[in-house]
Amino acid sequence: MDRDASERRVVVGVDGSQSSYDALRWAVRYAGLVGGTVEAVAVWELPGLYGWSGPAVDMDVDEDETRQKMSRELTEALGAATAGSVRTHVVHGNPADVLLRAAEGAEALVVGSRGRGGFARALLGSVSQHVSQHASCPVVIVRSAQQ
Repeated sequence: MDRDASERRVVVGVDGSQSSYDALRWAVRYAGLVGGTVEAVAVWELPGLYGWSGPAVDMDVDEDETRQKMSRELTEALGAATAGSVRTHVVHGNPADVLLRAAEGAEALVVGSRGRGGFARALLGSVSQHVSQHASCPVVIVRSAQQ
């Protein structure tokens, strides 16, 4: 992820959950207020990838599918005009680690309170909790109105 040090970046994690869409909309509004740009980061990880054998899937296909899905979701959440102004990054790895690296030097890191997995009654998901404790920039955790 190439970065211009003088630019005000707002990094947002997008994982397909309602909470991440709300975080995305919050990030776009905030970036507009501070004159910044939004970088939406989707992370894909294959469970069990680091086991005894190689992956049983084509990793390039999974990345392409993630890119296409992210593009559709940004358009649905923001509308075509606004989605076109958001920089997108699809990265393979651990979601919390990828978001922390992406947010280095950012104005803020924005995440939803809970992603697609986890316990429905948990206040914070594991990724939002981890980044809130380890980020080098301010972290905004957006709770979905549907939670």
